[in-house]
Amino acid sequence: MLRIHFSELDLARTRLADAPDPMWEVASSLHRLQTGHGRRAHGRWHADVMRTLRGTSLGRAVRTLLLPLFPRARYFPDFLTPGEGAAGLDAALEAILAAPERRVADEIARLDTRRRGHSPLRALTGLENRRHLTTTLRAYHQTVIGPVAGQMQDVLDSERAVRARHFLDGGVDGLLQGLGPSLQWHPPVLRVLDHVDDRDIYLDGRGLQLIPSYFCWQRPVTIADSTLPQVLVYPLLRTAADHVAAHPEQALEALIGGSRASVLAACMAGATNGEIARRAGVSAGTVSYHTRTLREAGLISSRRDAESVLHTVTQLGVELMRQTR
Repeated sequence: MLRIHFSELDLARTRLADAPDPMWEVASSLHRLQTGHGRRAHGRWHADVMRTLRGTSLGRAVRTLLLPLFPRARYFPDFLTPGEGAAGLDAALEAILAAPERRVADEIARLDTRRRGHSPLRALTGLENRRHLTTTLRAYHQTVIGPVAGQMQDVLDSERAVRARHFLDGGVDGLLQGLGPSLQWHPPVLRVLDHVDDRDIYLDGRGLQLIPSYFCWQRPVTIADSTLPQVLVYPLLRTAADHVAAHPEQALEALIGGSRASVLAACMAGATNGEIARRAGVSAGTVSYHTRTLREAGLISSRRDAESVLHTVTQLGVELMRQTR
């Protein structure tokens, strides 16, 4: 069990990521390629990736470089998931290039303890080899993460809408409660039940960056070095947005009529069935029918929050509304 200890200042400095962290998603997606866990939720993605990488130079680089660097194990190097990733992929890759040589050597050595003598991974202390690594990471992100980037953002936006409501209703206590079955908030300690090791982290005024992750599966993760700025990466709950039809344009044909358009607009800031009925001026009895059609078309994402269901507009829905205005 991991125990994260908060002070009052830490609670004030706790925040929730507003976009998928590129390097944590790279790491977690590589873990999905190494195990059958989560295969049902990511089955189509996994099949597409295997087909795309098969017989390519990128596929060989994934097998020989990326998978050994990001093993699905108790540890992989912290320098590969820098805090700069919050600013996007470019910033993350620049931080990987700028990591001190001594730190890279130490973290690679910790990862590669079973090998004696020379290890290909230890060549990453050299700047030129690290440039090759960042080039490979960029290609992997573009090829493997890029096709589902919009869907990832949709699910994260849904999560943020839920967390925002919890924060407005219950402050940081409300934000930290209900993050998932493996996370329990017992002020002033957040317990991560299903963690790879047993330890305590004292934030000491640094706060905590909560990073919902699309590819993280069941077990929340964090960085190994407790002296670095602290993050907690936790799995996003799967929603209907993960199971949109392969050709959503076919479902769009069902979106005819002003009432359904009003329901879609009512979901822009996140709304429950009752709120949609009031905003759109439709009867409560028809809301479920309209939201089901919108969801099947991939225009909204729905997830249960306590006793209600919260609906949020997906990127496809935003684009549709933008084009019709």
